[in-house]
Amino acid sequence: MIRLGIGGICGRMGLRVLHLAKDDAMFKIAFGLEREGHPDVGRIIEDVRVISDLNEISKCDCLIDFSSPAATIGYLPSLVKFKKCAVIGTTGLDDNQQRKVKEASSKIPVVFSPNMSIGVNLLFRLLKETAAILEGYNVKVEEAHHIHKKDAPSGTAKKIAQIISSEGFNIKIEDIKAIRADEIVGDHRVVFESDVDRVELSHSAKTRDIFAQGSLVAAKWLINKEPGLYSMDDVLFE
Repeated sequence: MIRLGIGGICGRMGLRVLHLAKDDAMFKIAFGLEREGHPDVGRIIEDVRVISDLNEISKCDCLIDFSSPAATIGYLPSLVKFKKCAVIGTTGLDDNQQRKVKEASSKIPVVFSPNMSIGVNLLFRLLKETAAILEGYNVKVEEAHHIHKKDAPSGTAKKIAQIISSEGFNIKIEDIKAIRADEIVGDHRVVFESDVDRVELSHSAKTRDIFAQGSLVAAKWLINKEPGLYSMDDVLFE
């Protein structure tokens, strides 16, 4: 059984991770984390206490974190101190914060992905293969999310641009079309177009459960791995 900690437990994603993990016999929820001063610290949610004391990280085997960049970086020293693995789905980390995640991964195993969805990570692999073949095509990248999402373009769209650019295209971040409207869970679309045809690859999330499910798959895979920085591609296709 995996003793699981949940970072940002009171957020939309944290609550979905909690709900799904409680229905999975492989997990026992050790605690939920929120920042010091959060109004829900001390509250009990589905028999799980919300805490802010980072020393409690010692009581879990793995932390799944969908919080904020600042909170994620704040958890890293304790994760390293207590030698606990982490699945990080937090988006919006800047280059310096991503370097800190990489530094921590030299001492503990970390799965870090801008999108935990199994379907989206399959899309990443298909895009790499497509971009390698469709040389000379024009490419457009579009994404749409709910109005509450703070980062734009999304981390997933940036990853898509990185994958395509690695195959010889030059996709700039400012060229990505980002839409924030209503309660869209997450849509991503890539169009390759030439004078003679048009190829589209897309993924549309119906619920946030796809991200929570992916993080639980990652946590199961990560247990007992050696320190290192892993991706969902490693989890799914190793």
